[in-house]
Amino acid sequence: MRNMRHIWFIALNDVRLFVNDRLAVIMFILFPFLFIVMFNFMMGNIDASNDQLELHLVTQETSGISVNLIQSMVTNDRSQLKPGEAVIIWDKDFNQARADVESGKLAGFLTFPADFTQNVESGKPANLEIVSQAEATSTRMALNGLAGGIASGIAADSVEINAVVALLTGQGSSQTEIHSAVTGILNKQMSGANVQSMITYRVESVGAIKSVSASSYVVPGYLVMFVFFAAAMASIDIIRERRNHTLERLIAGSVRKESILGGFFLGGIFRGLVQIIIFWSMGLLVFHIDVGVAPWAVLVLSLLTVIMSAAFSLMLATLAKTERSASALGVLCSLVLAPLGGSWWPLFITPQWMQFLAKFTPHGWANSGFNKLMLFGATGGDVVWEMLALAGFAVAFALIAVLRFRTDSAA
Repeated sequence: MRNMRHIWFIALNDVRLFVNDRLAVIMFILFPFLFIVMFNFMMGNIDASNDQLELHLVTQETSGISVNLIQSMVTNDRSQLKPGEAVIIWDKDFNQARADVESGKLAGFLTFPADFTQNVESGKPANLEIVSQAEATSTRMALNGLAGGIASGIAADSVEINAVVALLTGQGSSQTEIHSAVTGILNKQMSGANVQSMITYRVESVGAIKSVSASSYVVPGYLVMFVFFAAAMASIDIIRERRNHTLERLIAGSVRKESILGGFFLGGIFRGLVQIIIFWSMGLLVFHIDVGVAPWAVLVLSLLTVIMSAAFSLMLATLAKTERSASALGVLCSLVLAPLGGSWWPLFITPQWMQFLAKFTPHGWANSGFNKLMLFGATGGDVVWEMLALAGFAVAFALIAVLRFRTDSAA
C-alpha cells in the first residue's frame, strides 16, 4: 500500500511539472494541430470519388448461376439510376480485366470462379474474389458489400430450395406445404433475411495504397508521433532528478526503486492520456474523422501507444548519461521513427522496403492498426497482431529500463 502511494505521488509530481511547463504544453498538444490543419488543407481533395461508382463483374463460367446473376444485375439504362447508385458492368474477359487493373485502367472487379455453380449446387464452399487497385478504396468497399450480399442471398435461396426439393421428393407432401415453401423463398428474397453463408470471398489489392481521407490518417499519425515525442523528451526530467540526487534522497527516505520507476511510468501514462483525449476529441469534433466499425479497437491501440511510449521514456532515461544526450537521442528517435513508421504520410503508399523496415518500429505497427480500422473498415480482430506488437515493444522497453535503472549520476 505504501509503495502504491509513492508511485502515485511521484506520478502526480511528474504530471504537475509537465502541465506547468507552458512550452511543453504548446509543443506537444497545441503545435500538432497546426500540422494537422495544414495537411488537411493541402491534401483534403486528394482521391476525390466520382458521384457515380462503376462496379465491374467477371465470371469464369460460360453458364450457370454466376452468368444468370450478372445478367440480372447489369445496368442497361444509366438514365434510370438514382443519384449515388452504382453502375454494374459485365466484363467478359477475366484476363483482360486483370490486366486493366494492373495497368491502372480499371479500379477493380468482382469475379466468380469456374467452379462456382458446381460448388453451390453440391453444397460445397464457393469463393468470390475481388481484385482491385489498392488506392480505389470506395470501389473496394462497394465490391465487398456486393460480394457479401450475393453470398447471403444465394445461401438463403439454397436453404429454401433444398426444403422445396425435400417436399417434392418426400412422401405425403401436400400442395399446401409446397406452396408455403415456395412462398417462403419469395418472402426471404424480398426481406433479405440473414442466413449464414457457405460462400466466402477474399480481397486482392493490386498496386500501392492511398488514403481517401487526409484527416483519417493525419490525426492518428500525429497522435503516435507526438505522444512518443513527448514521452521521449520527458526522459530529460528523470535524468535531471538523478543528477540533482533527488532519486538518491528518495531511496534514503525508504522509497523503493520499483516505486520510483512505477511513478515515472504512471506519470508518462497520465501525460499520454491527456494527449490522446485532446487529439481524439479534436479529431471527432473539428475534423469529423470516422473511427471505423470498431471504436474500442482504436481506443485500445491508443492506450497501447501511450504505454509503449511511457516505457520508452524510462528506457531512454536509463541509457542516456546526461540531459543533453537524452534530448539528442529523443529527437533523433522521434524524427527517424515517425516518417519510417508512417506518421508523416500513409505507410501503405511507401515502397515495399520502407514498409518492411516499419515492422521494426512501434510507430509502424500503431499506424498500420489505425489505418486498417479507420480507412479500410477492419474489425478489432484484424488488428490483434498490431496490438500484440505494441505490447511487445512496451515489455521490451520496460525490461531494459528495469535492468539498467540507477539512482546515482555516476557513469
